[in-house]
Amino acid sequence: MIRDDLQRRGIGMTSQRTRERLIQRLHDEGLSNVEVLEVIRRTPRHLFVDEALAHRAYEDTALPIGHNQTISQPFMVARMTELLLAGGPLDKVMEIGTGSGYQTAVLAQLVERVFSVERIQSLQDRAKERLLELNLRNVVFRWGDGWEGWPALTPYNGIIVTAAAAQVPQALLDQLAPGGRLVIPVGTGEEQQLMLIVREGERFSRQVLDPVRFVPLLSGSVF
Repeated sequence: MIRDDLQRRGIGMTSQRTRERLIQRLHDEGLSNVEVLEVIRRTPRHLFVDEALAHRAYEDTALPIGHNQTISQPFMVARMTELLLAGGPLDKVMEIGTGSGYQTAVLAQLVERVFSVERIQSLQDRAKERLLELNLRNVVFRWGDGWEGWPALTPYNGIIVTAAAAQVPQALLDQLAPGGRLVIPVGTGEEQQLMLIVREGERFSRQVLDPVRFVPLLSGSVF
């Protein structure tokens, strides 16, 4: 649970009324999971963006975080989290793309354990600091190639990918537990679709959902 003083930090610039307007907008756009919306409401998104952009933290928009990466818009964070949790409670989730750590923070308040992989070490280092500051300690981080996942700790009941893959990585399918759910944007450029994949034994059901726009899922790792 995030401490009240950290929820309120920066309240003059990012008022509670502004946060409540965001939650109402997400609800109006069809998001209905009460637990997810409550976590979005209480998570201080302004701590995950540069100070110069803090006044825009509770707009429903993606914002730059450096290294040609973005913090996803709150609607997409909530949408993907809802899809991941729609099959029931999850105890072990892998996140591909730590980024700012905002999606990580949301997940950490809703599932038992989060295993987060990021290819850009400097981004992940800052995300670690933010989550420790928020007293979210059920997250383990790995610096590495998201296309490879984290095979040493398989299987995962849920996998969420925060960058668009040209095709679904086979390694992630292999690391999904039976009955597990994978939420991933797939495609290139402007031709991207959000997909929900559920493992059913050795088979996978695939559901194509919303058109989306994410940064690409790149291979390799950098500082």
